[in-house]
Amino acid sequence: MGPISNVHMEQPGLAVVEIAAYDDQTAFAVQELLAARWPTSTADRTTRDPGQSGVRLPCYLDVRQEINPQH
Repeated sequence: MGPISNVHMEQPGLAVVEIAAYDDQTAFAVQELLAARWPTSTADRTTRDPGQSGVRLPCYLDVRQEINPQH
């Protein structure tokens, strides 16, 4: 994952979550679960670190809003 800029964390309640998963399908499923609960800036592609197994996917969350009780 690239560097986290000040904009990503300029206020309390903003968070950066890095998903590490075996494959793209798993990473996007986790991103979808997070986005169903909080406003999330989603990514459309994963990254791979050379020499490391699995994929990585950053998500930028706004957790200042209440969690939807139906999830």
